[in-house]
Amino acid sequence: MNPYYDKDSITLYCGDLLDVLPQLTEKIDHVVTDPPYGLSFMGRGWDHAVPGPEYWKIISDACKPGALMMAFGGTRTYHRLTCAIEDAGWDIRDCLMWLYGSGFPKAQDVGKMLDKAAGVIRTEVVREGVKAGTHPDGDVYAKGLNVGFQQRELLAPVTDDAKAWTGYANALKPAYEPIVLAMKAMDGTIAHNALTHGVAGMNIDASRIACDYAAEYGESWLKSGKGKSGPWHGTEYEETRSVADRVSSKGCWPANVLLQHHTDCKQIGTQTSRGDQRGDCNGHRPSGFANVGADSGDSVPNARVYGNEEVPIYECHPDCPVGLLGDKSRFFYCAKASKKERGQGNVHPTVKPFEVMRYLLTLLSTPTGGVILDPFAGSGTTLLAAQALGRRCIGVELNQEYCDIIASRLEAQ
Repeated sequence: MNPYYDKDSITLYCGDLLDVLPQLTEKIDHVVTDPPYGLSFMGRGWDHAVPGPEYWKIISDACKPGALMMAFGGTRTYHRLTCAIEDAGWDIRDCLMWLYGSGFPKAQDVGKMLDKAAGVIRTEVVREGVKAGTHPDGDVYAKGLNVGFQQRELLAPVTDDAKAWTGYANALKPAYEPIVLAMKAMDGTIAHNALTHGVAGMNIDASRIACDYAAEYGESWLKSGKGKSGPWHGTEYEETRSVADRVSSKGCWPANVLLQHHTDCKQIGTQTSRGDQRGDCNGHRPSGFANVGADSGDSVPNARVYGNEEVPIYECHPDCPVGLLGDKSRFFYCAKASKKERGQGNVHPTVKPFEVMRYLLTLLSTPTGGVILDPFAGSGTTLLAAQALGRRCIGVELNQEYCDIIASRLEAQ
């Protein structure tokens, strides 16, 4: 079995994971992947079904006991993904939510359907714009790239039924994707699994999120007894919970929500961050802070840091989840996947942002790093994030066109 790409710590195989994974000789510590959602997205053949239990069983066989997996899913088919993973023997531990707010509605206009059923053609223009079925970026749009959308042409309804049903559609605008967190059964206790197999839990401290409590007060504030509340107030449990669960000097405990800037958010400049700053995504202060890899001294674009660092300032779209929640939350957030990040010629329609994948890989890391597997490598963002972190990563991708894209992106990194 010859790798399609093999350089430094990154190995990519082009083929069916059912054939590739049984031949691997090294065991996997963590799985981070973006499998098909089973939505036939933009007519793609590879997205015709959610991978069944046989796929997740063979992935499990390649992993160490206690290995953790994060797999993205679609809102309409997440239940099938979760059931397939569970049926393969994995333990479902949580559901993370990746909020992006920049999706476009994939819905049918009921009024238009009624006019179409009546055999009439709309001709009266009530709003100028891009004609239905066309896009100013032409071939780029046809290849499925997220190029954004201009205002569409609006035609007046013709029949009385269509007029009555104008404003009705059969779907909402997508704004999040669920991520299933699952664990392979451990070999005995957590302590035994950690010492025997080198895998146990998530790297919380490396993934803590900078927040007001941590920046302004830190552990000493909570140890003094201030700010405590709840049914365990005044007990030993509350003291432990307050310090370890709510706040540490490294930041707040990471949550199961991740935020991404809206497609139409605009970077309007940069500003040097300070350890006590808090981004509000309103164009006045830096936004998108998170202390990923703070202890190791990593420089993370658009991330919260302790010390001076140039970070972007955004003017946010009204639907941006960062603008809506970022200043009032302790969630990790990052910018969308830009054209530069995607790389030239990257026609994959579902490219995940680099910083989201980097954050997940940081969360899923052992004291020595650990081996990562992405069995549905797609455009290769998981492998790029692993490359940037200096982590060992194995990717498997069935489509040779996408393997070419992955290799190109890795070489350009």
